[in-house]
Amino acid sequence: MALLKRGLSGEPVKILQAKLGVAADGKFGPGTEEALKAYQTKHGLSADGIAGPDTFAALGLPELILLTQGSKGETVKKLQTALGIAADGAYGPGTAKAVEAFQAKSGLEADGMAGPVTLAKIEVFASIFTPEAVAKSQAGTISADAKAAEASVAGAPKKSIWQSITEFFS
Repeated sequence: MALLKRGLSGEPVKILQAKLGVAADGKFGPGTEEALKAYQTKHGLSADGIAGPDTFAALGLPELILLTQGSKGETVKKLQTALGIAADGAYGPGTAKAVEAFQAKSGLEADGMAGPVTLAKIEVFASIFTPEAVAKSQAGTISADAKAAEASVAGAPKKSIWQSITEFFS
């Protein structure tokens, strides 16, 4: 997930809420925003109440990290450094091209977005993007309630969180 902020809802929000220790109803409201700001302040992050790659990394939620054009921060800077390009912390067209080239070279789908599967192949991220984290992003993180809701939609295929996230940005 590139960003989670007030007004959004769904399984990624539930995962964030559970990690923050607030009621995990899947709706990003004022309580979630306040808890997130408190967490961000306590951990030296920008306390804007928006969960992005740096916040997901600090929370230990690598399965929600998606770096794509428009992403900013230390996680982007680490990626840029690892790819050997100018590390300004802003994911722009140059970073996307470098990610595409890395993905093609690594036998991955070359979509220019750096999620758990891509980041797991980059040494600097290996300790964060463990096989377990990658597996969570691919299949195992949708709750039984979310699966039941998806199944109730006629003909709706069951999706992993990662499939839902990447479809949002495609």
